[in-house]
Amino acid sequence: MYPRIRNLREDKDLTQKQVGEILNMSQTGYNQYEIGKNDIPTRVLIGLANFYNTSVDYLLGLTDEIKPYKRKKEKYVN
Repeated sequence: MYPRIRNLREDKDLTQKQVGEILNMSQTGYNQYEIGKNDIPTRVLIGLANFYNTSVDYLLGLTDEIKPYKRKKEKYVN
């Protein structure tokens, strides 16, 4: 999972700080997710999936299909 969130971020030419700001957290906190030191909370997984227009299953490595499922509503992190 962790390489996937890094690759998605890099594909969009974003820094860890920028993604952290989108998620309302520090760069250091986000970095801990990306290197696999801390588990990613569900709300953050949902926020990342929405932001990158993919599914939580893709982020978790349960599917290689990057295209998301149809969603009920678009929403980033609360």
